[in-house]
Amino acid sequence: MSVTDPQPPAPDARTDAAQEALHDRIAADSLTTRRDYLRIVATVSGGLAVGGIGVASGILHRHGDTDGNPEIRKIADRIEPGESLAFRYPGDEDRAIAVRMDDGTLAGYSAVCTHLACAVLWRKERGSEGELYCPCHEGIFDARTGEVTAGPPPRGLPKVILLEQADGSVWAVGTARSGESLQEGYCRQRGQGSPLCARLEGTAPETGGGTERSERT
Repeated sequence: MSVTDPQPPAPDARTDAAQEALHDRIAADSLTTRRDYLRIVATVSGGLAVGGIGVASGILHRHGDTDGNPEIRKIADRIEPGESLAFRYPGDEDRAIAVRMDDGTLAGYSAVCTHLACAVLWRKERGSEGELYCPCHEGIFDARTGEVTAGPPPRGLPKVILLEQADGSVWAVGTARSGESLQEGYCRQRGQGSPLCARLEGTAPETGGGTERSERT
């Protein structure tokens, strides 16, 4: 009795066709996935590039650019020396920050970097008065003036005009653009005839980059 190796079954034409069809579908899906991926990457990269150019050139909305009467909004019951507060103003989409320096000076700014619109943070421990810092590209702004002190930002931070009531509560009452004084920003939005517009005259700096003062009423 002889032992012979089992012979493989004869090829089934239907099985081969099914395998080829499955292989073709997988290859097509893989190609589609790669194309979709490349298209997504190109779209996102293009969007980032356009957004960066738009922010740098001023095409896109900048914090404080709107005219008219922004809402007067209470942002805190009190801000103590050495504290900062993140809030939204003038709109719910506009990030802002208030800082109280150790000498009591109260200042408010847009928390959107003027370079590529990353979030701006306050680093209290840096220097004698702290600094406003953008971690995306190492942009640094003076905490007392909002002006650029290092990094790529092309201009200082727009300001939020803050008033402090006798009870210590802090209110946001308007905004000032980069390079605009508090008085100029407030009077542009509220009108030259508004009482506070006249009161700010002589107390707010005539050019951007001055100390933002608290106003007790």
